[in-house]
Amino acid sequence: MNTNLGLNIITLVTLLINLTPALVKSEEGIDVLLPISLNLTVLTDPFSIYTASHDFGNITDQNPGAVLCPSTPAEVARLLRFSYGGDSTSTSPGFTVAARGQGHSLRGQASAPGGIVVNMTCLAKADKPAAVVVSADGTYADVAAGTMWVEVFEAAVQRGVSPVTWTDYLFLSVGGTLSNAGIGGQTFRHGPQISNVHELDVITGKGEMVTCSPQLNPELFYGVLGGLGQFGIITRARIALGHAPTRVKWLRILYSDFLAFTRDQERLVSMANHFGVDFLEGQLMMSNGIVDTSFFPLSDQIRVADLVNDHRIIYVLEVAKYYDSTTLPIITQLIDILSRTLSFTPGFMFMQDVPYFDFLNRVRNEEDKLRSLGLWEVPHPWLNIFVPRSRIQDFHNGIIKDLLLNQTSTSGVTLFYPTNRNKWNNRMSAMIPDEDVFYVIGFLQSAGGSHNWQDLEILNNKIIQFCDNSGIKIKEYLMHYTRKEDWIKHFGAKWSDFLRRKMMFDPKKLLSPGQDIFN
Repeated sequence: MNTNLGLNIITLVTLLINLTPALVKSEEGIDVLLPISLNLTVLTDPFSIYTASHDFGNITDQNPGAVLCPSTPAEVARLLRFSYGGDSTSTSPGFTVAARGQGHSLRGQASAPGGIVVNMTCLAKADKPAAVVVSADGTYADVAAGTMWVEVFEAAVQRGVSPVTWTDYLFLSVGGTLSNAGIGGQTFRHGPQISNVHELDVITGKGEMVTCSPQLNPELFYGVLGGLGQFGIITRARIALGHAPTRVKWLRILYSDFLAFTRDQERLVSMANHFGVDFLEGQLMMSNGIVDTSFFPLSDQIRVADLVNDHRIIYVLEVAKYYDSTTLPIITQLIDILSRTLSFTPGFMFMQDVPYFDFLNRVRNEEDKLRSLGLWEVPHPWLNIFVPRSRIQDFHNGIIKDLLLNQTSTSGVTLFYPTNRNKWNNRMSAMIPDEDVFYVIGFLQSAGGSHNWQDLEILNNKIIQFCDNSGIKIKEYLMHYTRKEDWIKHFGAKWSDFLRRKMMFDPKKLLSPGQDIFN
């Protein structure tokens, strides 16, 4: 068989598959056939549908009618214009559309049951090498929204620059984290990722392609940042960059006293000078959970495990200072200050010196370990909440001591650290407590073994119920409510603006149905 003829046949078959009309459901449950004239690469094969129906949470199963794999933002716009069908009063197919990056949602937030899921990674791949373009002066990068943060790092560090704030896990899409907030150990200093965006390209629920910034179409700009995908699909983001250090002094410091732990955390997040740390988080090590001692020197691991067993709970202050050859003297002085002024358990300060990327990518190593044990693709009923500083003692006593420590066993990691409200922009959609300092608390539980996800979900509900009964005004992060009244309570005074923006940019409520806000 002629090789060229064979390739032509394969190409023709591929085109026929791509151009086969897809059957999706309208909002009224009516079957809608996508016309070939839209010229879209729409996938309906079982693998594509299965992949788009599951996420990292591994709890929900929501099948879309089809998956769009776009090569340009214009294709996404054509799809949405077809679904929208003109003005807000016209008859249109009205099927739902959800953007999906790495699928790291927990309860199907990136799903579109019966509708179309837009695979945003297709855009990033089609746009390479222009998926990440660093400006000539190195102050920002234009990034395709389906690009992963690790890819942004790889492109930026070649120019000696880097984003200034990160999530703990780098293999997330830019558009996905910006639709929520994007938080981590640098948030106290630089704010969440949504606070470090200069400009966006967005496709609204009407199919309009709009560039927005604080000066240009600010209503859309601030709405989309933390907007849970409700007002538009981000296709490009202009991300702020700063100097990229080369190495990191990474410390884990152990406390047996909760008040000393929180006092030191809060003091460190208040320091703005060059002696301040660049990263701060905290974790809990509990005797009824898995005590991971792998960070510590082999000679100290038994000593650390014994400390946890003796006290039942140990609080881990995790800090890091970035440096290169020009700033090395500051490191020595900082470590001296920390060792003299912090009220940790004597003899339990531990330090590693690692490359900058290895530090940022630390969770990937944990993922590799869990994958090798078959413990990664399991249900993850995570609960992430923001707790006001004024009630953190009440929260600790009621939840950590009285509830978690009395469980037969616990699973996963519990994060526990403060951050600063003044690093967030209140015009954005993301919600945080109304106090200057609040705590980020993540119960990152994984089902498996003796833990099933339903029992872990019951535990999560007990935590939320305790806060409600005690008047602790928490805000959930990466939440999934199914009742409208819960969403209204979550957004509080912002609900009227949230609803108004929805009617401005997605009046037919086509976008991100998996969030369960308007459907």
